[in-house]
Amino acid sequence: MEPIEITERLGRWSAGRGPLHVLLAARLRRLIDDGDLPSGTPLPPDRALAATLAVGRGTVVAAYDALRQEGRIVRRQGSGTRVAGPPSEVAHQTTGAPVFLHLLEPRDDVILLACAALDAPPPELTRAYEAILPTLAATTGDIGYHPYGHATLRAAIADRYALRGVPTAPDQILVTNGAQQALSLLARAFIRPGDRVLVEAPTYPGALEAFRDEAAVLRGLPVGLDGFEHAVREHRPALAYVISTFHNPTGAVLPALARRRLVETAAAAGVPLIDDEVVAEPPFPGEQTPPPMAAYGDAVISIGSLSKIVWGGLRIGWVRAPAPVIDRLARLRAVQDLGGNIPAQLAAAELLPHLDALCRRRAADRLTGHDHLRAELAQRLPDWEAPPVRGGQTLWVRLPRGDGASFAQTAMRHGVAVLPGEGLDASGRSTEYIRVHFLAPRDELTEAVRRLAEAWHAYEAAPNRVRPPTAMAV
Repeated sequence: MEPIEITERLGRWSAGRGPLHVLLAARLRRLIDDGDLPSGTPLPPDRALAATLAVGRGTVVAAYDALRQEGRIVRRQGSGTRVAGPPSEVAHQTTGAPVFLHLLEPRDDVILLACAALDAPPPELTRAYEAILPTLAATTGDIGYHPYGHATLRAAIADRYALRGVPTAPDQILVTNGAQQALSLLARAFIRPGDRVLVEAPTYPGALEAFRDEAAVLRGLPVGLDGFEHAVREHRPALAYVISTFHNPTGAVLPALARRRLVETAAAAGVPLIDDEVVAEPPFPGEQTPPPMAAYGDAVISIGSLSKIVWGGLRIGWVRAPAPVIDRLARLRAVQDLGGNIPAQLAAAELLPHLDALCRRRAADRLTGHDHLRAELAQRLPDWEAPPVRGGQTLWVRLPRGDGASFAQTAMRHGVAVLPGEGLDASGRSTEYIRVHFLAPRDELTEAVRRLAEAWHAYEAAPNRVRPPTAMAV
């Protein structure tokens, strides 16, 4: 097991109280007892794990010794450290992506700049639920299972695409439980083990997890899928995935001409092209974006969601695609969960016609947070590179020294969670980057940067650590 892999599975191990070696041993013990580290699993060498966790070697040695005395691990000179017991077959590992593991941790005083999500539902959502109560009360002859999604919401989403210049019929829409389910369904529909998938490097880590879950071989291209035509000839991919508007994490926007070329190249090669529009709305006030990718070709598969615009707890996402693709996804979805939450879908349908006003307000709030976070970083951490963006939710920050994975461990011990860039990059690069979001209130962003500055000073003051090279992901 590579050090970076086990580090991701450790989650917020150092956020508790007590000596670091006790906290590390406790989290490793839990992973072993829960089966996430099965018997026979090799553990990283002391120095390698210490470097990745940004702790002294003695911390790892003490944690390992405690687990050895308990009989949970075995340490032998020349053969390394392993979980006790004979090697076992692992049927299916759970996710190790920090962006998801943070959601599984208990709420504490850690400021989560790693998870970009709004922390409260807007009043418009409450009013939407109130408005649909008579409809819900009068519902009869409907068992509530709608694998395609409720017809009212499918029509409302199709109308919104039409307003954006993309004529759409309701049978081109599948409603999902958030965009993450949409990605998982698409991965199941198009990927077989060993298939190659073209992705941007870096990109949204949830997409990488969905594709890896189907045993895809990921090939990373520069943001915007630059070099797509050559990569299609070389790799013969089963799927391509792009975030064309306010790219997550860099905030880049793909120009209109590049969109057209990408769509035409994918269509000519017969490669399904997914455009993730989850953070495409709203742009900052005064900013304009090109037409959606789907405006340049009917075969484009678009993913959207209300979870980033309205509230994460409103698990409403969708896929816009040719009707045959929607039929295929609905058959997969029917087996998975029969259909989504109908009251939530009715509320979403009620909300959609009024979404533009909410988007404008959210855009102004995001711009305020964006400017405030960049100003705080410039004041307290002037060596960090945090380029401005025109929309979206995140900054892609380049550290002047060190690496994002080990710094994230130091930041965690100072009470703030950031997302290391390496986990967002299928090519194995972006090690010097971290991703942070600017959705939090201004006072929380101020406190987060204060903690980051303290963490950075501690990180730079620590003895030089040579981080072991990680294998390039393929």
